[in-house]
Amino acid sequence: MNTAGTIDRPLTHDPKKQAPMKPSTSEPAGSATPDFTTSGATDSRQNRTREMQLIPEALARAHMHDRLHEAEQERRAVRLAVAQRMQRRAERASMRARRALAMAVMQ
Repeated sequence: MNTAGTIDRPLTHDPKKQAPMKPSTSEPAGSATPDFTTSGATDSRQNRTREMQLIPEALARAHMHDRLHEAEQERRAVRLAVAQRMQRRAERASMRARRALAMAVMQ
């Protein structure tokens, strides 16, 4: 299939291999802004493509950062709950020891 590419589906995605844009014959000469340099357009096209390719990576990095932050918060919450449980257990053991001492003193 040797058909010419369209804007939506170019033959190649490499900006250097794409044909440069030619002025339209339907417009009068000199009515439009002066031509841009093709190297500048190529660079901007390449940067845009590079940026577009890096968007999923940046999203994944942000998602992983959020997940790691949530995991760290959950670990802190679990550690706090364990510390509170151990503190209550230690307080109960302390009260039992006081009672046992008081009972021993009383007899």
